[in-house]
Amino acid sequence: MALYDSGKTIFTIADTARITKLSPALASSLLYKAAKRGLVSRLKRGLFVIVPPELGSSTQYFGNPYLWPAISLFCPVLHLPCAAMELHRMVTQPQFVTFLSSTKPHTKTDFARHRFRFVYLKNDHFFGTMKHWVTKEQAVEVSDLERTILDGLRQPEYCGGITEVAKGLWMRRADLRPQKLVEYAARFQSGAVTRRLGYLLELLGVGTEVERILFGSP
Repeated sequence: MALYDSGKTIFTIADTARITKLSPALASSLLYKAAKRGLVSRLKRGLFVIVPPELGSSTQYFGNPYLWPAISLFCPVLHLPCAAMELHRMVTQPQFVTFLSSTKPHTKTDFARHRFRFVYLKNDHFFGTMKHWVTKEQAVEVSDLERTILDGLRQPEYCGGITEVAKGLWMRRADLRPQKLVEYAARFQSGAVTRRLGYLLELLGVGTEVERILFGSP
């Protein structure tokens, strides 16, 4: 109850010791027993999540799939298009693999039937992010709308192909910031990304201002 009241569904042994007034060793023992009973689930050493009562006796639970990598794997940004597109409401199908960008190497991770895969990103390509509130108390960093579209055009293999990017662009076309698209496309310095962007904008009949800036259209 204390954890729920403080909005900490993901918590540490130190949190448990503080609430129960137990020593760290006894708090760890308490959590071990709670995990065996299915009250909490262990994310990694020293880090746990409360298992919702409606899951019954299940002990394989890791909480929100977007919070878990940031908290337990210290991967700061949901940057690649499949995760970001879902958060930006640009997809119509559920995602069962979450691709994450990181400037540090990570091994692939599976937990509770959900798969997390990591793709290395150069430091100078780490831009265009925003804070997305997953719950009332917890937020993650995610690529913004324009960066998400360009990520999809740069690495379509991580989001189902160019067709899925086109669908997402059309769904959020009214919210696009043309100048941001131009700025981000220039920072990538990729002719393929620029050409794909121009093709989709012309095909869908959106982004006249972007086309004019990128290609000098009247």
